[in-house]
Formats: sequence, C-alpha cells, structure tokens
Amino acid sequence: MSQMEPFLRNDQFNFIKEHVWKFAHAHATVKDADVIHALKYSAFDQIINTFYSMNEEQEELLKKILYVEDSSQAEQILTELKAYVISFPAVTAERIKKLFPKVKKLTMPPLEEKNLRNISYLGWNDVRSERKYIITTDQRRLTGVFGTFRSSPGKGICTICNKHEETGLFMAVVKAGKETYTSRGNYICQDSSRCNQNITDIRQLETFMYHLKK
Repeated sequence: MSQMEPFLRNDQFNFIKEHVWKFAHAHATVKDADVIHALKYSAFDQIINTFYSMNEEQEELLKKILYVEDSSQAEQILTELKAYVISFPAVTAERIKKLFPKVKKLTMPPLEEKNLRNISYLGWNDVRSERKYIITTDQRRLTGVFGTFRSSPGKGICTICNKHEETGLFMAVVKAGKETYTSRGNYICQDSSRCNQNITDIRQLETFMYHLKK
C-alpha cells in the first residue's frame, strides 16, 4: 500500500479508538460470534458516517479494525492509524499574540510539549488571572477566544467532549451589537489535553464556538 496522506481528524481517531477497545472487550466477554459481528459492523457504519468522503484505500485501511480480537491487536491497529491523523496547524508564540491582540499580559501555552496530532483545539489556563484561552481551526484558519474560567466543585459534563470530567465555567465577553457586549459560555473541561483525548465529535466543539460568536 502506498503512503497515504493523513485523513483522520483527532476526534475521528478517538471515536475509532473507543470502538476498537469495545471490540477487544467483546471478544473477551461475549461468546456469541453473531453478536460480536453485529457489534463490529454497526460500529463500522457509524465510523464511516463521520466522513464526508472516503476513497477505497482509506476504507480498506479502516476495515482492519474489524479483525481486532484482543488488546494487542487493538494497540497495533491504533498505532498504524495514528500515522494518518491530521496535525493541528503549527502555532507560534507570535501567531498567538496576534490572535489575542487585546490581552496585554498573555500567558503562553507549552507549545513544545504539544503533539499536534492529539488535539482538535489548543486550550490552556492562566490560573493567576482565572482565564482560559482556546484556539480552533476552520479550514486551516485559526480563531482565538478567551474568557474567565472558574473551576466547579466535583465533576460535570463538558460541553465540548461530552464526558464526565473536572469542569469549570468558561465565560467570554462577546459583541452582541454595534456598541453592546454580552457574556456567553458554558461548562467545559479544566484540562484541555484531557478534553482533546475525549472528544469524539468535532461538531460539539464547533457548536460551542458558534454560540460564543453568534
């Protein structure tokens, strides 16, 4: 097979990973082969439906997950698929400053520690100022938003990844009219790295960003 271009988003990879581990678990706990077969092909249809288009070579690669029967095989196929995850656009400190021109004392994220294949968005906290910064991409164009962030006691459901995690209330001041402003936001993960590992549907992130800016 010739080397393909990356074609998986981070959220799609996470969605696939979630199902691949379910396959391995099913083989260890379910004796009925027909049940396992139905589980796998139902999941595969769900995975395929997350793509707008797919060529034959890409589909053949993804079909390999249907042969997963144990944790070793799960690890192997996930390692292979990881090479086809599209990296988040490279971001420099200078570019970040341009995305947040109104912030005078901007705390930078640890860019050198980020594996850009592992994120759907770039998010980081400034604990001192109780702020959170979020950078997303739309057609490779970067967009930044920041707001106050106050941690919640206990765990809650994150609006972005829809998982039960340590969350906090993110609120951004956005323009509501020519000369009027309003605060909008919701509860999201405190740990953006954890959120990026959890997210399995990019539309939730897109909806969150849309409501901040509409």
